[in-house]
Amino acid sequence: MVDRVSALAGSDVPSRTGAEGEAGVCLQPLTDIVLTQVAAWPETVQQVGELAAQVTGADEAPGPCQSSLGAHGALLLVEPLKWWVLGSSPADIDAEVGTILDLSHARTVVRVSGIEAAAFLNRHLPLDLRESSFADGAVATTAIHHVSVTLWRDVSSFLLFLPRGYALSLWQGFVTSGEQFGLEVIAPAALSFIER
Repeated sequence: MVDRVSALAGSDVPSRTGAEGEAGVCLQPLTDIVLTQVAAWPETVQQVGELAAQVTGADEAPGPCQSSLGAHGALLLVEPLKWWVLGSSPADIDAEVGTILDLSHARTVVRVSGIEAAAFLNRHLPLDLRESSFADGAVATTAIHHVSVTLWRDVSSFLLFLPRGYALSLWQGFVTSGEQFGLEVIAPAALSFIER
């Protein structure tokens, strides 16, 4: 396996800055992500959705703007005909049915947590992140400063999928804007699905 170097290497040093007291926002880069895009043709959506669910061990493919979790990873519906398989990689599929694209090296993933995580993210994202509108398992493809990003909410945090080429500049903006909430940068770690 290729030894990946994080787009945030050197900028993701653990630290605590900003407001006194408990950190309102915690940022943590996630490492060694296995992320595969599985796309269907309009007439094969159900077939490809079932295949993607099998890969993760999920009971079924998620609906629009949702995710499902299985024994081998997570499945996020990021566009009407596209799922992201996180944590495992599907075998190749016939081109008549759909396509597979490895995005593992193309995305930098940052976990955003803390009591002020939603307020912090609303400084950057045009989304209603209240629990009633963006509940556990919700997924959205949106933009930060015209850069396409994907946001996934789990029980205790948000995961931001950033394009690798923009990750460092977005990270620097996050660190600056996070200070007003009391910011803690947590050491990079591998993604764990245990908390859900």
